[in-house]
Amino acid sequence: MRALVEEAPAAVRDLQARGVVFDLDHEGRLALGLEGGHSARRIVHSGGSQTGREITSKLAAMVARDERIEVRERTSATALWSDGERCFGVITDAGALGSRATVLATGGAAALWRRTTNPRGAIGAGPVFAAAAGADLADLEFCQFHPTALALADTPFDGQLITEAIRGEGAKLLGADGERFTDELAPRDAVSAAVLAKMREEGSAFVRLDLRTIDPARFPNVFASLAEAGLDPQTEPVPVSPAAHYTMGGIAVDLDGRSSLPGLYAVGECSCTGLHGANRLASNSLSECFVFGGRAARAALTEPEETRPAEPDWRFDPPTDETRDAVWRRAGPLRNPTDLAALIPDPYPLAKAIALAALERKESRGPHLRTDFPETDPTLDAVHVVFGADGSVRRETWA
Repeated sequence: MRALVEEAPAAVRDLQARGVVFDLDHEGRLALGLEGGHSARRIVHSGGSQTGREITSKLAAMVARDERIEVRERTSATALWSDGERCFGVITDAGALGSRATVLATGGAAALWRRTTNPRGAIGAGPVFAAAAGADLADLEFCQFHPTALALADTPFDGQLITEAIRGEGAKLLGADGERFTDELAPRDAVSAAVLAKMREEGSAFVRLDLRTIDPARFPNVFASLAEAGLDPQTEPVPVSPAAHYTMGGIAVDLDGRSSLPGLYAVGECSCTGLHGANRLASNSLSECFVFGGRAARAALTEPEETRPAEPDWRFDPPTDETRDAVWRRAGPLRNPTDLAALIPDPYPLAKAIALAALERKESRGPHLRTDFPETDPTLDAVHVVFGADGSVRRETWA
């Protein structure tokens, strides 16, 4: 956390120098937003809730202009080039790419849960690659469920994220009686738990998010997407319920992005630095990407050139819709040992690893809610559940 706090301001300034435009207040200073679990306004935004689009579009344009970077479009990774002792590059469907260092930035795994705010490709491919190559994974039991995902079952809009920033500006969560029932700016696990409790109490599939006091100009893309879904948030509250949103777990790495497999680095949501603990605070993940991404890039430059072995036989096989259904049903917001055990035989390696990690953590902590262990166990403070490449599960305390 110290590394993030100390280095994040410089990362923001670097992005501004590269042309990324952040929202400013009337005095020309960065306009800081308040989000769930925060005690002070400290989040920079671009276009309200279009920060990711602004950053990725500007950086993608920079990459396209840089003659030193070769972009392989329409090329998919199928495995890491590894002998189990070191990573030597990546295997793709267009051939092998050897490298002194390989940096995975494949994103998270929240789309492994059927109900999700994530794009369908966020299936945890990076951790599956890494484990097959010989690297450790950690904290797989911790998937954050966003409390305000649009609830329109059997439509393309189901699971669409309604940004937490909008609650920071005054949107309220209401029950069927039209009454507010929780603190909208509590940490996400607390808000999600309150929403689930209200849904159980009412026997409903959703609660309601009241946006009638919000200026649409502040969050134009949110209001536009809701209108596309056939909703008018200016006249009535919209239906929402929790959906898988962010995975705290991933490839276990140090503060320079190094995994337990020499030559392999990981950054972003596919990695696990331990920064987010059991429950990521809103927007810390984007800061993590730039702070630890820069650290990993610099560290990767120091890797030695090694003689490469024969290519491995293993190749990645994506999860089926049956797996996504099973992960949602058996490792969703509320968990029990019977369902978790039933997930272990699933053919997708990460589904099994999530179940084993969740069974190992015999407590409720953050978004990991065990119905048979509803309390937090203080003896597990700072303890990480590590999934070894050999399939073993162990506990570690990280410094």
